[in-house]
Amino acid sequence: MAYTYEFPRPALTVDCVVFGLDEENLLKILLIQRNLAPFENQWALPGGFVRIEESLETAARRELVEETGLENVFLEQLYTFGSCDRDPRDRVVTVAYYGLVNLWEYRLKAATDARDTRWFAVADLPPLAFDHEAIVQLALTRLKGKVRYEPIGFELLPEKFTLTQLQRLYETILEQELDKRNFRKKILKMNLLIQLDEYQTGVSHRAARLYRFDPEKYRNLKKKGFNFEI
Repeated sequence: MAYTYEFPRPALTVDCVVFGLDEENLLKILLIQRNLAPFENQWALPGGFVRIEESLETAARRELVEETGLENVFLEQLYTFGSCDRDPRDRVVTVAYYGLVNLWEYRLKAATDARDTRWFAVADLPPLAFDHEAIVQLALTRLKGKVRYEPIGFELLPEKFTLTQLQRLYETILEQELDKRNFRKKILKMNLLIQLDEYQTGVSHRAARLYRFDPEKYRNLKKKGFNFEI
């Protein structure tokens, strides 16, 4: 026997706040320019409707590929936004995700209902469609909080990085200066970095040593009760 419901069903979408860090240590967010009404030509977060056979994360990853070309992105569920008037088309509930990428490694490609896709500095975002400004603000709050107790910040860096790059990443996200000596002492004491026999190239100053984050060691330490904290 088939079951039916007498109650109306709201539509379900996903939206993604994808952060990147550029070479000048500016924190950026990936936006698309909408090609369809409502809010045609206006900038918005990548996202779209969830297909009936999809999980939420599958839908979020598909929309990212379709609208921006980004694949294999670190994604984590953020929050559910369900204000009755958030979408002029219908009653639409959206599940937001935030993502972190090393933006140098990705080439953007606008497609489907995206006319353009571009990185914008967090401090200089254009007006956003729907309630996406509220979604961005919550994602920023989550990022600032979580980066202190989970090593998610490494997702924003190239695979090989200097300690200065790492410190500047945290200073950018947390919006505060960190003492160089204390920061290095603390991060190296965690034993989560692999010191490489490689140095920066193509720099005018003295080349700094490169490091790499060891995710496997972090997972093993976490099982033993290790707490990551900056």
